[in-house]
Amino acid sequence: MTDLRSFLTGRSNAGLLSWQAQEEAAAQYGLTLHEVEEAVLAEGIMPARYQRNSETIPVEGQYILCQSRVAVIGCGGLGGHILEQLARLGVGRLVVVDFDKFEEHNLNRQLLASPENLGQNKAAVAAERIKRINPAVETMIFKEAFGEQNGSDILQSADVAVDALDSIPARRILARTCSRLAIPMVHGAICGWYGQITTQFPGDDTLDVLYRACAGEKGMEKVFGNPSFTPAVIAGLQVAEVCKILLGQGTCLRRKILYLNLLDMELEELQL
Repeated sequence: MTDLRSFLTGRSNAGLLSWQAQEEAAAQYGLTLHEVEEAVLAEGIMPARYQRNSETIPVEGQYILCQSRVAVIGCGGLGGHILEQLARLGVGRLVVVDFDKFEEHNLNRQLLASPENLGQNKAAVAAERIKRINPAVETMIFKEAFGEQNGSDILQSADVAVDALDSIPARRILARTCSRLAIPMVHGAICGWYGQITTQFPGDDTLDVLYRACAGEKGMEKVFGNPSFTPAVIAGLQVAEVCKILLGQGTCLRRKILYLNLLDMELEELQL
């Protein structure tokens, strides 16, 4: 659209376009905010909200993020922080999955939990939060548990899946589904002062290796619980892995696992 292109270039200042101008473009040309953001980035203009990304992620990379689809399975301790960071980063399409509702014991650590939304579905609350902080991000919500029957539909067209689950059997189902669909998956888990992260690429059996000896439903978080800081740290590392996969940069934790001990500030990387 020549008129839209002229509008965007005319309103840009020093290679940046304000949020107000994006909203005006959406209203004037009958587009969604996501469509406007794609058009802005395609012109080599950086939306002003991402200007602090630009030294790390240039406009070409921001355009890739805008066009990407990431599925986050679980909207609790890890998932809330992951979704917040992905939306602020500028990942354009987020698939949000959780059947559960917020309870009081979530309030100590889950970014999306508040007294006002106790009893509400986590995925629905997550989608509303994303809409408030970055309306240019499109969301698809699944208020259901991830499983064998619905996994392929949920992950359809996803570029990356993120494991923010708290059930070992569900994690392994997610890993197998990602393997079958040739989708990279970033795994994270937390308990007390400790956390772990790894990335499974198509063709790998990373989570089967990791959890082969685990017979229970829950991991060690059932024993040690979780304070507020552990999910924030592990979620940030998961988002970094997602960003590297989408942009094709850096070195991912493929066939490796990173263990974090926040009590003694120790990190250990092991081959799988």
